[in-house]
Amino acid sequence: MEAHNNRGARRARRANILSAFSADSAVIVSVARLRVALGFVAGAVVLWLARPTATTVAAGTAVAILGECLRIWASGHLNKGREVTSSGPYRWFAHPLYVGSCIMGGGLALASNSVVVAVLIAVYLAVTLTAAIKSEEAFLRRTFGDRYDRYRRGTSEPRRFSLERAMANREHRALVGLALAVLLLALKATYNGAFWGAAGPQ
Repeated sequence: MEAHNNRGARRARRANILSAFSADSAVIVSVARLRVALGFVAGAVVLWLARPTATTVAAGTAVAILGECLRIWASGHLNKGREVTSSGPYRWFAHPLYVGSCIMGGGLALASNSVVVAVLIAVYLAVTLTAAIKSEEAFLRRTFGDRYDRYRRGTSEPRRFSLERAMANREHRALVGLALAVLLLALKATYNGAFWGAAGPQ
């Protein structure tokens, strides 16, 4: 009787663990799918809280451009959702697109000239990109099986960079988004400078 109860308790614990894992997976998938929409919300808050100057916008833009260049390089070596590769930056990073996004986020935080904005961007990237990576890796393992394991070991077939492939992966959207964010920060920096100049001693 006691052995039967122990087996029942073990089965109940396994069921609870599986239930928690499934719930966590559902949350991860939801966050990964909503990261673009959450990005728009975070972007609006960032613009509201930002205190940019001409100097911080210039420095932050330079950093963000480096991140976008990494994203373009990565996009030009991969057909998203249809294959895995170890070409280009994938030789060194498992997720170079997300590394590029983090660099862009750091650049925008610098441009914003606000500690609060920097923390907000860091939290947004940590939460959404962690969810995206976990969701993406689960999808890749289900879809490609041992081909994904070979990719992680860096043994897949290399290829040349293709700008056409990068555009097919819709990387131009990230470029347009970056340009818009920089423009809005530059406008706010100009407005802030004019406001404080007018409010200063005459």
